[in-house]
Amino acid sequence: MTPAWAQVAYLVAAACFIVALKGLSSPRTARVGNLVGAAGAALAVVVVLLAGDIDNVGWILGAIGVGMVAGVPVARRVQMTSMPQLVALFNGVGGGAAAIVAAIELTDPGPQLLSGGGPESGGLPLAAAIVTLVIGAVSFSGSLVTFAKLQELMTTRPVLINGGPVIFAALIAATVAVGVAVGLANGTGAGPIWGVLGLVVLSLALGVLFVLPVGGADVPIVISLLNAFTGIAVAAGGYVLDNTLLLVAGTLVGASGTILTRAMAAAMGRSLANILFGAFRGGSTAGSTAESDRPVRSSGPEDVAIVLGYAQKVIIVPGYGLAVAQAQHVVHELAQLLAKRGVDVSYAIHPVAGRMPGHMNVLLAEANVPYEQLLEMESVNGQFPRTDVALVVGANDVVNPAARTTPGSPIYGMPILDVDHAKSVVFLKRSMRPGFAGIENELLYDARTSLVFGDAKDSLTKIVSALKSV
Repeated sequence: MTPAWAQVAYLVAAACFIVALKGLSSPRTARVGNLVGAAGAALAVVVVLLAGDIDNVGWILGAIGVGMVAGVPVARRVQMTSMPQLVALFNGVGGGAAAIVAAIELTDPGPQLLSGGGPESGGLPLAAAIVTLVIGAVSFSGSLVTFAKLQELMTTRPVLINGGPVIFAALIAATVAVGVAVGLANGTGAGPIWGVLGLVVLSLALGVLFVLPVGGADVPIVISLLNAFTGIAVAAGGYVLDNTLLLVAGTLVGASGTILTRAMAAAMGRSLANILFGAFRGGSTAGSTAESDRPVRSSGPEDVAIVLGYAQKVIIVPGYGLAVAQAQHVVHELAQLLAKRGVDVSYAIHPVAGRMPGHMNVLLAEANVPYEQLLEMESVNGQFPRTDVALVVGANDVVNPAARTTPGSPIYGMPILDVDHAKSVVFLKRSMRPGFAGIENELLYDARTSLVFGDAKDSLTKIVSALKSV
């Protein structure tokens, strides 16, 4: 029986998780929200160690120490451009941990699981343990594949296997069959080790085949979906272990991950089914890297500085290229110089700019860009027709008019920033390579558009220097 003081502490920890989610909904409160969530997790761990009848506490503390030694330096040193990869790894670890706990419970059933196998409870704890193992293993292997794609350890293009849909369906059927067999055997109190191992192998294979057909631009959406999977696995694990806090925390993660996945899919203007399985019909983003040799109008930093310096309204559109170049501080310096000259400056933030929602917000907040200058797509699109210059720094697909004009395009229907409605457009690009969608952006060839080629940070630095002398 859990002591009353421990139950109160669990309630406080659960409240911390809820407050943390609310805080993470805005860049202004995200740091505090993160700290509150971490405090809640720390409180939960301490209560478990103090209130539970736990053996091998030394091993547990040692494992926590190893995790801290490995995790803290990585989290502190990771670049913002690599944050999605880190999220994928952390999510995979969570799913893997849930799967391991479920596997242990299935091979060495405790009282909760054994009683769950009886008719009085309908076998729900036993079924929850099997679901935890399957979903946790799928999340683990799928997250590793998303990490490999984002880190470019493998191709970012969809990987299609001959007969992929049939193999995937067969794996699902086999997983269900083995899961039922494990449940029937475990209902008698037996620990079917080979059945559990088979279930683990099948689930890991499911996770890999689940993610392989997804193209590079869609991988962040899959990370969010796998995060929801991990939350569901943790919640089911909480039911198996009769731990209310795990149940609450997992449900929060599962629900928020599901909401985020739906929001990201809506921002891409595509259904989740199309994102996950569109490659089989040729509808998923392919991530082409072929460079165009069509002529464009290029400009030098001095020309851009003059155009910006005499403008009345400028909207800066940051993208992944800005993150890669770590140019957030220089672009903020440019915005400050323009503001001193009386130019109205703001930033247009697309929901999926960068590689994760909020990526650009966090990056620009790091450079102390005022929050009120960060405008979401819904509020900024109406301002482009009266904008003198739209300065696009490292973005491509999120400003590509093909999303509105080309029905056969992979991004057709995706809501975009209406940069093409501005009076003039300046692109800062490394090269003429397309974005993750693998298609050309016709706006690059528009008569109102000029391009500055080179590293975004270097180009912005030169524009800032030129602007100071204008």
